[in-house]
Amino acid sequence: MVVAAAAAICLGPIAARADASAACPATAPTAFADNGAEVPLAEPSAGRLLRILAIGSSSTLGVGASSPDAAYPAQLEARLSVDWGISADVVNAGVGGETSDTTLKRLVVALAGAPPDLVVWQVGTNDAVGGVDPEAFRANLTAGVAAAQARRVPIVLVDPQFFFGIKNLARFQRYVTIIAEVGAARRVPVFSRFAMMKAWAAKSTATLRAALAPDGFHMDDEGYACFARALAGDLARETDWAAEPAEKL
Repeated sequence: MVVAAAAAICLGPIAARADASAACPATAPTAFADNGAEVPLAEPSAGRLLRILAIGSSSTLGVGASSPDAAYPAQLEARLSVDWGISADVVNAGVGGETSDTTLKRLVVALAGAPPDLVVWQVGTNDAVGGVDPEAFRANLTAGVAAAQARRVPIVLVDPQFFFGIKNLARFQRYVTIIAEVGAARRVPVFSRFAMMKAWAAKSTATLRAALAPDGFHMDDEGYACFARALAGDLARETDWAAEPAEKL
């Protein structure tokens, strides 16, 4: 189940949604930062879905997408099923414009209830753009990861998007670096959306533009699809029970 507030253009069944990423640009075999961390995902019991909480800001909510079905959480759910045979319930807990301090409060509340099997925390863009104190940002990240680990819930951090309009690249990258440092220190994987999209830009300006919404900042349907496909692959490869991807069979 995906919960998101957006427009209402249905893209059809899971298989059709997953096909949206067929033209993704080639990336490295993994977008996880190489910090040695693992995602200890236990195989769900028969008949139970893998419960994933996707929490974050507008990139989780799906701003720039044509519908909730095109946001990355819905496409992640589709890709896990179609490519890897993993039946998942990915809950979209994105709130546009949110910074890490507010998301942290929501994450703590979510973990206090029935905990998910996995948390994917997309974080950092609004902190970087809004000039949040870098060390306060680090403290928020560390607290969120610690809260998940205290509940024995695996967590993956997703860093900010790369886009052409970054005004102060060195400052922006400081937040990307902090996420990597917290991931390494707390032994949690970091999905580097920044590195992935920067590689797309290096391939060609057109490649990155094709993944961006008209605002040049958020992803569009294609961008979210490629993000979801890469993340699904990284998560599945961390298990020893997921099926081989369909294209390899």
